[in-house]
Amino acid sequence: MNTDVRAVAAQALDQIARGGVSLRSAFAQAAPRLADARDRALLSALLHEGARWWLRYDAVLDRLLQKPLRGREPVVHALLVLGLVQLAVLGLPEYAAVAGTVEAARALKRPQLAGLVNAVLRRFLRERAALDAAVGRDRVAHSAHPPWLVQELAADWPDDIDAVLAANNAAAALTLRVNRRRASRADLVERLLAAGHAAAPHAWLADAVVLEESTDVTALPGYAQGHFSVQDGAAQLAPELLDLADGQRVLDACAAPGGKTAHCLEHHALDLLALDRDPERLNQVRDNLARLGLQATLAAGDAAEPQAWWDGRPFDRILLDAPCSATGVIRRQPDIRLHRRGGDIARLAAEQQRLLDALWPLLRPGGRLVYATCSVLRRENQQQIEAFLARTPQAAARAAVPPRFGRAAGAGRQNLPGGDGMDGFFYAIVEKQA
Repeated sequence: MNTDVRAVAAQALDQIARGGVSLRSAFAQAAPRLADARDRALLSALLHEGARWWLRYDAVLDRLLQKPLRGREPVVHALLVLGLVQLAVLGLPEYAAVAGTVEAARALKRPQLAGLVNAVLRRFLRERAALDAAVGRDRVAHSAHPPWLVQELAADWPDDIDAVLAANNAAAALTLRVNRRRASRADLVERLLAAGHAAAPHAWLADAVVLEESTDVTALPGYAQGHFSVQDGAAQLAPELLDLADGQRVLDACAAPGGKTAHCLEHHALDLLALDRDPERLNQVRDNLARLGLQATLAAGDAAEPQAWWDGRPFDRILLDAPCSATGVIRRQPDIRLHRRGGDIARLAAEQQRLLDALWPLLRPGGRLVYATCSVLRRENQQQIEAFLARTPQAAARAAVPPRFGRAAGAGRQNLPGGDGMDGFFYAIVEKQA
């Protein structure tokens, strides 16, 4: 079993960048190979920053290598990317980063390439200023974002594109959501501080606690007892926008992994149906509710085909957290920039339209539908809702989303990544006229 952390990381990063494996899955598969918790922490850092900066250091390697390795030795190519990340991003001591990466080449059974690895990293250190300047002239390589996404962001947010790109490349704070049925936020903050974690209540989100550094949340005090969940602040806005009250019949139409379902139930006693088309992901909802001491009705099914799961009783509230490009959470899931393609957006927009049109008849007159995405692209957000309102006579964007939820974007509001320290998120409220 290969237990060299950099070698393990190179194999996993190659799966992410070349094989299309999600960062979460690659880490889950690789971490058990490492017995030491410090090695697993380094593996996590290497994979996150390797995925985040792949497009930049992949381009840098083209300037450092006469004959590229990505085609004939892809894992060593990934190892070199990680070597550059250690030096330029993680700031590891130069000797440790270079020596450890060279040793990893041997652990990968590529001893004949160890000298090349050493030479490339040493050359990078010598020529770093010139390489940085050259890469800085290419927005795609400099920002480590794919061309299609840079073009979309420039079209949608011309005055904000540099800020969005920078926010996507900055590590995000860890945000928790207190389960108010089992704990108070003040008590949770006190216990976290006592355990040595820099924690503070969010300035205006009533249930949010912000930790300065990421950590293994399962080891935090109160996790096993269901006192809190992990949820970014931007995702903690749904209960307020739904305008919930005890006894309402509520549909969470794309519920997995269950964060918004749980948050709604933490606030009110609801007749809530948590629906998801993936039975395996629905198990995550079930597990999360069990840990938090909450109950809901769970059903597997396609939200756009209600005849297969709906009992005919209308809902007072519908939350449609629609499948989307996830371009608002790239700072947390940097592999999105490697896996998402520009051609995906039209397909996703069509699916969002399909869901909106299918769910609308299930809402009672006078009821409210909240449309949400973790996207920053207008085709999935502002334009999607404007088109829905235009083709749906009974639909009215009567309730304004509060300004603190982001900037005005048509009938909704858009928070851009990093805004108020939160992820990129879009929300719109649509009410059915009686």
